[in-house]
Amino acid sequence: MGGPNETRAKFPSMEEGTQEDWKIISGHFMPFAGKVADRVLDHLRLLDGDFGGFPIDRLQHSLQTATRAHRDGRDDDYVVMALLHDIGDTLCTYNHPDVAAAILKPFVSDKLHWITEKHGIFQGYYFFHHLGQDRDMRENFRGHEHFEDCAEFCEKYDQSAFDANYDSAPLEFFEPMVRKVMERPINSIYVKE
Repeated sequence: MGGPNETRAKFPSMEEGTQEDWKIISGHFMPFAGKVADRVLDHLRLLDGDFGGFPIDRLQHSLQTATRAHRDGRDDDYVVMALLHDIGDTLCTYNHPDVAAAILKPFVSDKLHWITEKHGIFQGYYFFHHLGQDRDMRENFRGHEHFEDCAEFCEKYDQSAFDANYDSAPLEFFEPMVRKVMERPINSIYVKE
């Protein structure tokens, strides 16, 4: 992001770093971290036009999932989780829930993180049997404190969000929520309370 004339640390390896080096690096961290919402929104836009055989593209699915959650009265954290739950589809096809969960982890509750991380398995209830897989794979998590929350997310918002005629809110509607949720991490080793 910076040019060749920016002030940079001098060490060739971290073990040789000085307090001055880390002061320079820390000075760059907050301005860069402060734009995480911009980068996340840019990546979300990569889902636009990517249908993967589904009735609607992945961006519209994400918007529809978030719109359904918003219209159901869910708070901003939940709506942002719903919006970003499939953000990893383009980058990590085989483990997209893990990517979304990692992005959200510093900013949401343990419950919302768990829902995001496990939604792929829970969503499988609606289609795994058509692919020769066990649709009840989610039962491995029965008894977990967030089991019903994840099942509800998939039933009410995720599995039902492929309707080409649904009037979803545009991405711009959700941008202030994304910025608000990602403004201040609640769980990060890199930020002091």
